[in-house]
Amino acid sequence: MEQKIFRCGILGMTMKEEKIYRQEAVVPDRGLPFKLFRFEGADGKYICEAHQHSCVEIFALREGKVDFYLGDKKYVLPAGKFIIVNSNEVHSIHTSGRNEAIVLQIPMEKQIMRFSGEKKEEDGKLFALLEKMYRQQIRKEYGYELLMQSIFYQLKYLLVTAYRIPEEKKDYYPGNTHSGHLERITGYLREHYAEEISLETLAATFGYCPTYLSKMFRQYGRINYKDYLRSIRFEHALRELEETDLTIGEIALKNGFPNSQAFSRLFREKYGILPTEYQRRQKENDSAAFLMIQIQAESSLLGRL
Repeated sequence: MEQKIFRCGILGMTMKEEKIYRQEAVVPDRGLPFKLFRFEGADGKYICEAHQHSCVEIFALREGKVDFYLGDKKYVLPAGKFIIVNSNEVHSIHTSGRNEAIVLQIPMEKQIMRFSGEKKEEDGKLFALLEKMYRQQIRKEYGYELLMQSIFYQLKYLLVTAYRIPEEKKDYYPGNTHSGHLERITGYLREHYAEEISLETLAATFGYCPTYLSKMFRQYGRINYKDYLRSIRFEHALRELEETDLTIGEIALKNGFPNSQAFSRLFREKYGILPTEYQRRQKENDSAAFLMIQIQAESSLLGRL
């Protein structure tokens, strides 16, 4: 019988010299191996604080101009250009005017690849494939998921063949031992989010004591364990609200919330409206208004971390 070793200790003794950034939960779109969405900055100044996630992200600007930071390096991104963010690469966005971008996030947990965003002759083709995917997502015609996947695999092939950094040139990795462990744990949460998962059971699963694991989340994920798990559950619950006729209670239970009352209360705390109101706005096609509510909610959360 395999014996599990529980690791306990004072994290501050080993982590205090490392700079910590918020770990963002990324949930792929239903039935698709990626997440695709529109990012729309406000007319005034807007800052998306430094964060990281275990996926590759392509941020393609359609309108306006943004200051995009990879680590401490600044890139002024004009309309028609994109930037590639590697897994666990710290990035942030600063805007001073209206802008609109397409964001594609590709989970890469089982494929340790890194990509270069340096200008290449294939840039126009990659941008065009992103645009094509986005148009299909808006139209949502019958069978559009199949077409989306077809375009996506063309894009992924281009990414792997034209933008991948060869093994011999990978002279750095922005992660560390603790963040690597945390990535395995967050991957487990993304798969088992609908189950009842306490900090104690999660710690036991990975051989940690609860106190140590809690500190790891706060220091390396820059987020509370419960908030991270809820963020995954909310991603799935939002999709249920948009795409199904399930009741609020059914959606709550299906996505790991104890009951409809708790789900509605937490939803309102995060987004400022009730899930029933969100359903109504979706039916009225008021998604743009909700997008700003969501951005404000995320900015508020960042301010507390």
